[in-house]
Amino acid sequence: MGSEWLIANGHSMHVQRTGDPSLPVVVFLHGFTGSISTWSTIISLLEGKVHAVAIDLWGHGLSDKPESSSDYSMVQQTKDLEQLFSQMELTKFTLVGYSMGGRTALGYATSFPERIKRLVLESASPGLKTEAERSDRKQRDAKLADRLLQDPLEDFVDFWENLALFDSQKLMTVEQKNEVRKERLSQDARGLANSLLGIGTGSQPSYWEVLSKQLYPVTLITGSLDSKFETIALDMKNLLPDSYHYRVENAGHAIHVEKPEEFATIIDEIVKQK
Repeated sequence: MGSEWLIANGHSMHVQRTGDPSLPVVVFLHGFTGSISTWSTIISLLEGKVHAVAIDLWGHGLSDKPESSSDYSMVQQTKDLEQLFSQMELTKFTLVGYSMGGRTALGYATSFPERIKRLVLESASPGLKTEAERSDRKQRDAKLADRLLQDPLEDFVDFWENLALFDSQKLMTVEQKNEVRKERLSQDARGLANSLLGIGTGSQPSYWEVLSKQLYPVTLITGSLDSKFETIALDMKNLLPDSYHYRVENAGHAIHVEKPEEFATIIDEIVKQK
């Protein structure tokens, strides 16, 4: 229990396990510039209800920062997660992913559906639909990666937290804002750059065409202030055979940070479903 480092694809991945292993297993995957610590409040609120497994994805937190961006690709990272889950002997679980972690969770679930009891996607996308969109996004991600490597990390974090996507986070308490900023500043610039190049939205496969074949239950969670991802979630809901959409009022992109009690309640309700 607690922190451990497991080897996948020759690299060391940081995993944190909390709670009685006999409880329902919930695996948490963070977003870009995030880490295991983003889930600490949620895991605390779910104490005694779930066995929580939080993972630092490649390039983030205390996991390794492989030198090649190919190690960060969606295909490779989902294979590496499968290695991890096999080592931990997690046969069936609820998989929760936020933003980049949501894209990764969906990628994993499409490849290894037999392990998925339920999939929970918070402010996540199946990718971009056209090659033109992907090409444009890859170019923009490459420019961001260059910026990470050339400028001080603090400058990049200043830029990142002022994106329109995170406007609603300006309404958070000073303590909440400081925690998010501290987490972002704790990252490694090279790891973040390689993550952008390897598993950015422009580099990953599009999963729109396979949504209709996903037979496990999927819960989509979006904030009412995040119109872009609410639209994506509703489009996904129309294609998924077994899905439900939660709209959290007065929340933006990071519901688990902005409205932790509501988010934890949703997870608790999902886990209790038969």
